[in-house]
Amino acid sequence: MDFTAEQVERYSRHILLQDIGVEGQEKIREGKVLVIGAGGLGAPALLYLAAAGVGTLGIIDGDTVDLSNLQRQVIHFTPDVGKAKVVSAKEKINQINPDVNAVTYNEFFRADNAFEIIKDYDFIIDGTDSFPVKFLINDACVLGGKPFSHGGILRFDGQTLTHLPGTACYRCAFHSPPPPNAVPTCSQAGVLGAIAGMLGTIQAAEALKYLTGTGDLLTNRLLTFNAKSMNFRTVKLSENKRCPVCGEHPTIDGLVESEQAACELKKR
Repeated sequence: MDFTAEQVERYSRHILLQDIGVEGQEKIREGKVLVIGAGGLGAPALLYLAAAGVGTLGIIDGDTVDLSNLQRQVIHFTPDVGKAKVVSAKEKINQINPDVNAVTYNEFFRADNAFEIIKDYDFIIDGTDSFPVKFLINDACVLGGKPFSHGGILRFDGQTLTHLPGTACYRCAFHSPPPPNAVPTCSQAGVLGAIAGMLGTIQAAEALKYLTGTGDLLTNRLLTFNAKSMNFRTVKLSENKRCPVCGEHPTIDGLVESEQAACELKKR
């Protein structure tokens, strides 16, 4: 493989792994991962994917860095307050690893741009914080045949699952968004900053496993954890034949979006 001596040293701990090696690192270098949301989940995911040497990292977020973000969105620093999140994130990625091509989209993920943005990527990470956008990501990936990792956090809790074509999707487990105000937001109920790192790094690991074909992905499984008790639980999922987007008689054949407050996690 055409790695330079510097790259061999940089990725040596991957190359030493029997399940990755030089061939796996080449797959990582050729990989393209889109992270939707450069916030609590997207921040650690982006840091670890950049460090791992993912060749192309897409970052989409239309927000700017706020002082309250810094408690958990570790890719942003105090001097970045007021800066576009995608700009702040790209700067850190460039510093961590100049091998990575960071592609930025300074906009929000919407029904009218979803397919155009995801089409060029191998794997999608949902790092967003609103139910409507999570369902939008799910529908876009299912309809577009794209694998993705879902993640959500609130208070001390986190949950994640991975979808590949032909496996249970987010709507198989959670049919539709809850009614407005049914679940509190992080600004209302709070969130332990460290759990964003715990979950975001799991999502990054899923992306790397997918790119290298290593291990078992969180397909047909919902992983949940509570940081207060440090209890982790895996719930088995199966494809829902009545799922409106991937079931036997789907009723969703296009993308729609709605408004709802941010930073929410549906309780199972």
